[in-house]
Amino acid sequence: MTNLDPSPDQQACPARTTVPEPCLELWPERAVPLGGIRAITVQRTLPLKDLPTIGAWCFLDRFGPERVAMTVLPHPHIGLQTVTWPLKGEIRHRDSLGSDVTVRPGELNLMTAGRGIAHSEFTCVDGEEIPVQEGLQFWVALPDEHRHREPAFEQHQDLPRTSGDGWEATVVMGSLAGVSSPASAFSPIVGAQVNAEGLATIPLEPGFEHALLVIDGALSVEGQALEPGPLLYLGGKRSSIPVEAGPGARFFLLGGAPLGENLLMWWNFVGRDHQEIVQARDDWEASGTLYTDDGVEPTAAEIAGSRFGWVAGHQGGDTPEAQAEVGHIPAPPLPGVTLRPRVRRR
Repeated sequence: MTNLDPSPDQQACPARTTVPEPCLELWPERAVPLGGIRAITVQRTLPLKDLPTIGAWCFLDRFGPERVAMTVLPHPHIGLQTVTWPLKGEIRHRDSLGSDVTVRPGELNLMTAGRGIAHSEFTCVDGEEIPVQEGLQFWVALPDEHRHREPAFEQHQDLPRTSGDGWEATVVMGSLAGVSSPASAFSPIVGAQVNAEGLATIPLEPGFEHALLVIDGALSVEGQALEPGPLLYLGGKRSSIPVEAGPGARFFLLGGAPLGENLLMWWNFVGRDHQEIVQARDDWEASGTLYTDDGVEPTAAEIAGSRFGWVAGHQGGDTPEAQAEVGHIPAPPLPGVTLRPRVRRR
């Protein structure tokens, strides 16, 4: 999924180089209307001005539950991984590597953008009624030594599980309680969906900072009541976290070692400085000539000359359904100032 905001703000994410102290901080979600024909409003909890990253996690949107079809035309990414975790409904993913797959609840789509990739995402609709869509979309910033790597895509349909007294978890990214996901990760990280009931103690890595987001039900964490919506930041230096979970409670646990690098985020790009963002935007705008409505596919030479490649399946078509998939998302204008990282407040 993309950041569809037509006027995206710069998100300067200054480095955290040390593991923070334990804490309990509740960060409210904010509604972000994505507008246009997509008509999607997401609940965003990362990045925040005073909490821009958690480990290498740098972006978190929750969408749904609602009967609104996701219609996200081809768009670019650099310097990050997209982690798509559907909770309800199915999503069709196509990208410039030639991937064309459907991801379902309990399955992971992981796209490593590296130096540049483009993709699209559409709700799978079978019949006249749009199915209920709900899910989580994360970005993970790639560390400097990996952010210019070749792009890649992987889907994992059978993720490992681990459990303890009162809880069971699907390990989506990284490792939890000695169990590791097969998904590619380029920094020490954890991402897991946890189902809990009653009193439970979830093991944590003391060298990580952590947060959790309730998906369903209600939790109490060290006396802090928590329901779906806000993000609860736990800080670091914890070997476990006790929770008291109501019936049917499930939440997503995310965390990682401090990345230790200044990030500069704008639109769908994670870079390090202004010129890098400008170049990525220019390169995507140049790629726009590959997407036409005349039904003619670009030549191999034209595709090879594009940094972001070409996403097949978005050319021409005579039906209203096909026309809804024609084209690409152009880059919004850059702000009239130089984008700069800022000093982290804490």
